[in-house]
Amino acid sequence: MGAYKQKWMQILNRANLQGWTIEETDDAIYINMPNVTDLKLIRDNIPNTIAALTLDIDAPKERLKFIFHNGHETFDYILNPDEE
Repeated sequence: MGAYKQKWMQILNRANLQGWTIEETDDAIYINMPNVTDLKLIRDNIPNTIAALTLDIDAPKERLKFIFHNGHETFDYILNPDEE
């Protein structure tokens, strides 16, 4: 796991989000949320939320895929899509 991905795992795990499971996969960070979570709300707010969290990361940027799932729907979000 790269330093950038590792830092994201630390940040997400420290957030202690009730009912959320955060796992590392080979090519992504998989986030499973409770079934009642509104994925549209998450999808609409994720760019601003992630932008605020990246301020704490001093590792070099890497392309990173987040997979969000709530038991019914799934969506992907690519952070730093132009990076290697």
